[in-house]
Amino acid sequence: MTERVSDRLVELRRGFHRHPEPGWREFYTTHRLVEEIERLDVDELAVGREAYDPDDRMAVLDDDAYEPWVERARERGAREDVLERTAGGVTGCVAVLDRGEGPAVGLRVDIDGLFIEESTDEDHLPAREGFRSGIEGAMHACGHDAHMTWGLAVLEAVAASDFAGRFVVFFQPAEELSGGGHPMAESRFADGLDRLFAVHVGLDHPTGRVVAGIERPLAMCHVDAAFKGVSAHAGKAPEEGENAMQALGTAISNAYGIPRHSGGMTRVNVGYAEAGSASNVIADHARVEAEARGETTALMEYAKSRLERAFRGAAESHGCSLEFDVVSESPRADSDPALVDHVASVARGVDGVTEVVPTADFGASEDATFLMERVQADGGLATYLIVGTDHPDSHHTPAFDVDERSLRIGVDVLTESILRVEGTDDGPTGTEAAEGSDCRSERNGR
Repeated sequence: MTERVSDRLVELRRGFHRHPEPGWREFYTTHRLVEEIERLDVDELAVGREAYDPDDRMAVLDDDAYEPWVERARERGAREDVLERTAGGVTGCVAVLDRGEGPAVGLRVDIDGLFIEESTDEDHLPAREGFRSGIEGAMHACGHDAHMTWGLAVLEAVAASDFAGRFVVFFQPAEELSGGGHPMAESRFADGLDRLFAVHVGLDHPTGRVVAGIERPLAMCHVDAAFKGVSAHAGKAPEEGENAMQALGTAISNAYGIPRHSGGMTRVNVGYAEAGSASNVIADHARVEAEARGETTALMEYAKSRLERAFRGAAESHGCSLEFDVVSESPRADSDPALVDHVASVARGVDGVTEVVPTADFGASEDATFLMERVQADGGLATYLIVGTDHPDSHHTPAFDVDERSLRIGVDVLTESILRVEGTDDGPTGTEAAEGSDCRSERNGR
């Protein structure tokens, strides 16, 4: 670890890494965010249902999914007032600095973990250094622990500066479910934002590289489909059944036969399937989880409609009924060139940045696009930037980790980009603003 890595940033990131919680179950995570934000001079802290309308959530879980995670959070010391404000899986928070006349700037970071068992290999830094996930079957395998660290450190730096305007940090839950971006975008905190920054760590870009804005994120939808048939004895009277298993097989085959579109790229995938009860019973139920993506929102809608048509046709052909539920979705939203240029200009002057790439294809989907789309529709600018990090394995794998040198780089790029937006050009740089705080930069020669 070099001297340039702030001990405070590492401490924050490793603390979050020890306690990963999946989407809509980030109870302890929200508690820790609240504790840290309350240390700062913020003008408003909205927690849980204070931050957004729970009815705007997507991919909402069954009621019985929350309680084990609430109890786990309570056992780890989560405050009762935070647990009350996040009850029913209404997690996450929004912090606001209101510093008079000036631009309204937003920063969005995500906070949820994944259902992946973290590696115990001695070559895996979290295992070797003692901050491996303490929750069996869950881990921060996508870098959201680093994202939260950036959100808190940038909030602290901006609070310590002479920033003029409104600064809003969205600590968004349930990104991996594509469930939390929509309610955040529909909330009052997204009103009137002139600029929005969203950010991700890594994504196969090395430490020292900054991508100032992504291009062509895929619009996406998650689908649950349930086939209901009629059971019968498979030997004695198979003709009396309506086979949901056959409907399932036909539906999967039909899904992968959906025609391509001349307007651009589409993707369809059936990622999970279950059916039946026993070898001698005609299956009366089957269920699949699937997704459709598109290069544009319109192309995603095409793929989604064809997917539903394929599933309904399969159900009808085998005498079954179908429930087709779009669990969550997100639109395409591209980074604005003017804000991309701004981030690139800032990043070139940040210590530790060795390469600035103006734009790069994203190739996946992200529900931060809801916030981006909202800001752009209201006349503002948005960008989704990437701060590179050396990671020993791909995202969403048991051995994923981040290079902690990228923590400080991300703080400096984001803070200086925010402080230098129109109307704040004469303010201090992010590093200067952070001096005197727990997250100050340790530049060479100082």
